[in-house]
This record gives sequence, C-alpha cells and structure tokens, in this order.
Amino acid sequence: MIYTPKSDFLHILVSRGFVQDCTDMQGLDEALRGGVVPGYVGYDCTGASLHVGHLVNIMLLRWLQKTGHKPVTLMGGGTTRIGDPSGKDEARQLLADEKIAENMAGIRQVFSRFLAYGDGPTDAIMPNNADWLGQLNYIDFLRDYGRHFTINRMLSFESVKSRLDREQPLTFLEFNYMLLQAYDFMEMNRRMGVRLQMGGSDQWGNIVNGVDLSRRINGAEVFGLTTPLLTRADGAKMGKSASGAVWLNEDMLPAYDFWQFWRNTMDADVGKFLKLFTELPLDEIARLEALEGAELNEAKTILANEVTALSRGREAAERAAATAAETFGAGGAGADLPRVAFTAEEAAAGVSAAQLFLRAGLAASGKEAKRLIAEGGARVNDEPVTDAGRLFAASDFASGPLKLSAGKKRHAIAEIG
Repeated sequence: MIYTPKSDFLHILVSRGFVQDCTDMQGLDEALRGGVVPGYVGYDCTGASLHVGHLVNIMLLRWLQKTGHKPVTLMGGGTTRIGDPSGKDEARQLLADEKIAENMAGIRQVFSRFLAYGDGPTDAIMPNNADWLGQLNYIDFLRDYGRHFTINRMLSFESVKSRLDREQPLTFLEFNYMLLQAYDFMEMNRRMGVRLQMGGSDQWGNIVNGVDLSRRINGAEVFGLTTPLLTRADGAKMGKSASGAVWLNEDMLPAYDFWQFWRNTMDADVGKFLKLFTELPLDEIARLEALEGAELNEAKTILANEVTALSRGREAAERAAATAAETFGAGGAGADLPRVAFTAEEAAAGVSAAQLFLRAGLAASGKEAKRLIAEGGARVNDEPVTDAGRLFAASDFASGPLKLSAGKKRHAIAEIG
C-alpha cells in the first residue's frame, strides 16, 4: 500500500516528483507535522559555483523552508579535501585549502536567492563540516565509530560497486568518505538537532549510513530522503549544455545563456521541469504541458522565465526574455546577449571565423568551431559563413558589433573594445 503524506512538505515533494526513496516515510511525515524539522543537503566545494544539476536539491531546501521547517546547507570544507566517490569514474583532484575557501564563497552566493538565512527557528544556516572533521583524532574516530561500519556492507553500495565492476581504482581516501558523511549527520544531529538528510539517489548508501550511525550513537529518530536521478529526455545528464556546465552564478554564466538553456528544453521534459524547478501551481503546469506544437513554446518560455527569476532575479529574467524576443522576433542583436571583445590590434591583423565563434563561447574548441562552420550552422549578421579561415578585419566592425549565430538558438556579440 502506498503511503499518502499528510505534511505539507512531503505532499508537495511527492506530487511534484521529487521523491525516490525514504528511510521511513510515515515516521518523517509525523515528525514534520509535529514541529520544525531541520533538514540538510551537503555540498562539497569542488567548484566556484553550483550548476543546474544541483537545482533539484536546492528546491528541496526551498520547499522545506516554505512549509515551515529549517534548511541546513552544509558546506563540505572538510570532506572536499577527500572527494566523494559517488557517481564518479575516477578520483577527484585534491584541492588546496585556499581553493576550497574560494569555492565556498562562490557557492554561498547561489543560496542567497533561494533561502532566507538568519537566527530564527526556520531560518537557514550554513555550517562547515571542517569545524568538526578537522578536530577528529584518527585513532579515536576508528575506535568510536569505525566499528559500526562493515566492509561487507560498504562494498554493497552502488557508488562503490560501480567503480569496482568497471575495474576503476577506488582509493582508501575515497572509501573513508562515506564514514565521514555519516559522521556529519550524527554530529549535526547532536549539535543542531538536524533530523533529515536529503540528496540525490546516488547518495542513498551514504545517507543510510548516517541515519544508522545517528540512531546508534545519539539514540535519535532521524530520516533520509533521496531524489530520482535526473536526466533529460535524450538521456543526457542535467547540468551540461553544448558549451559546458550551466552554472547558477551570474559571474560564471550570463543570465541570457541561463534563460536560453531552459527555453531550449526538449518537449518531453517541459512538464517534469516545471514541477521540479518552478513554484507554479500544479493545475497551471498541467495546462502548460498539455499544449502541443508551436503552442508548447509558451510553456518553455514560462519555464525559462520562472527558473531564471528564482536563480537570478525577476529583472534578469525579464531582460533575458526581452533579448530573446528581439533576437528571434526582429532579427536584431539583443543588448543582453553574451559579448566578446577583440583588441584593435587583433582586428587590424584579422580574426578568423573559427576564432570568432570559439572566443564567443559558441564552440568548445577550434575543431568544433570549424565543424560548425563546415556544416552550415554559423552565421555572422545573419549571413552564412562557410570558410573557417575567413578573416574579419577592422572594416567588418566599422558599422558596429557583429552578431554571431550558432544554429537557430545560440547567439553572441563580437565587438572591438
């Protein structure tokens, strides 16, 4: 028999497709109805920003706060020094402490748009696991906590099995990660009363370990919840685009590019993404996903507007939409398009067509730029460019910036500056 949640938080999560597994759905539901439940998601500081692949769990935290509970965004200042093997084909590059601190500062910017931080009972907090992991004595840790983990069980987790099945190395350093993540949950339960850990489905083994350790050591009733593995309709992993990662921070990806990523959503994904990444009512989402043909573009535009407004602000979303309307509707060059500047010296010497598209971020490599041009997908000022070696000189910029187009949906501006 399928359990139907009564708490606002779980009702929203189930109805919008967020839930893959839960250690005790009924117990968690009762806890949520009984008072404020602090719940956390952990984020290792491996990059200067989070990307759209993290957005499902960020929305979990947002819904947690909107339904009267306390979100905890745990920064992995300690665990980043090791690296999580879950879902990885190889060991992560180890980062210096200075780089970890720099990345942490960038990640903090993301959450300011989604969560309200403060000292109130439902205000978000952002602890750093370096505060307690950095104080651990290895011998004491093994004696007090290592005895609660069996190698047999750890080898059974998918994150470990997948690496071993492919005969890819799994270092002892990485193998210890799941112990430290379990310790995080136990420590935050003891220090902050955290009762819920959430994460992607690849984190299930780590989360279950944390639930078990917290119950054994603290005697606490705690819970774990995971979200489904999210892929696009074509099977591609969320978080990537043709030109690279889709970052949440404005300084790493302009708002227009971010908006355009969502506007280019595949037809089959529109309803799912509206449920996961917006706060639109479900009846409105049902109306939008029922649209067909050209009318479905309305739903894609609304998706792009709503996600961009959440991530970058409503004003940024409106600017991006206006730029798209100008670019596609009037054949113009929208003011908010990504821009690349060439020096007067470069223009005097001439810039090849391939370099134009590479420098503008419309191709990931020179080879890709040449292929784009050879296949007829490149245009400058709406005119096809067929020769990758064609030089654009100062005279080509004399009447103003050049509008570069890669296919029908990706554009940029090249100028002298």
